[in-house]
Amino acid sequence: MESQDGAELCFPQLFNTSCKKPAPPWTEVILLHILPSFISVLTVTLNLLVIISVSHFRQLHTPTNIILLSLAVSDFLMGLLLMPVEILRNTACWFLGDLVCSLYNSLSFIITSASVGDMVLISVDRYVAICDPLHYPTRVTENRVKLCVCLCWLCSVFYGSLIVIDVFITPGRHNSCCGEINVDYIAGTIDLVVSFIVPVIVIVVLYLRVFVVAVSQARAMRSHVTAVTLQVSVSQTTRKSELKAARTLGVLVVVFLICFIPYYCVSLAGEDFLSGSYVYYFIFLFYFNSTLNPVIYALFYPWFRKAVELVVTLQILQPGSCEANIL
Repeated sequence: MESQDGAELCFPQLFNTSCKKPAPPWTEVILLHILPSFISVLTVTLNLLVIISVSHFRQLHTPTNIILLSLAVSDFLMGLLLMPVEILRNTACWFLGDLVCSLYNSLSFIITSASVGDMVLISVDRYVAICDPLHYPTRVTENRVKLCVCLCWLCSVFYGSLIVIDVFITPGRHNSCCGEINVDYIAGTIDLVVSFIVPVIVIVVLYLRVFVVAVSQARAMRSHVTAVTLQVSVSQTTRKSELKAARTLGVLVVVFLICFIPYYCVSLAGEDFLSGSYVYYFIFLFYFNSTLNPVIYALFYPWFRKAVELVVTLQILQPGSCEANIL
């Protein structure tokens, strides 16, 4: 019996402190390993297409697309770094040590907070575009948006390093047993407030305002549908474009909330709920948002579909391809 019990441990030589080896049935292996691995590869591939498209084609270098590029980078890192480690920690023992565990926790906070920060920037961008369209070109410039994106990432790096500094100082302090990794409950609570509650309040308030203004503008456009002057026609075309962008990015924000809310609701429930094995599904729903974002672009943005076609067919390797007409 002792040898059998020892064989079930991650570290058989540490009888009192070692975690047990996960031994899920084959049906759970499919749900916990094969399917998430496919989602991870899909996330990396789709977001890489977004990154190449927006970076390569000069016509796509707009303030809004710069924020989408930043979001695609965080989603790409989510699929490349966080998803595989999450699969590993839930389907096998943790053999990578406390240092890698600390780095993973830090990266998790950095990438997640950067993604949330990008969502806030998207909401601010749409708020200015819809609620103050006359000043949008002068207030929301490429240089200002690039500065905001850089500040978002710098703050995320500082925040991610700060929130796990205790783990680096005293490695293994928050591990309940060898072969397992956990996030400190206090750090998780701070993350809940900073990375979810406050940003969600900002996003919801801004988009409610955008929704009210967008509805009033749509009614105004319908009431002036008989106008025939070129100036009015151009103005209406611009407004329709901005409203369509607001709807698309609104879908992006709604999907973000749907994917993030379940995990943070479980976090609010307390430490006992976070220790349950089922929380893995909430975490992966949390990460699955990174897979859905480029799918939303493909459904709503014709420029993205055209850009992907040029990327996949390697036409971007031709001289002058960056000047191609995408819009």
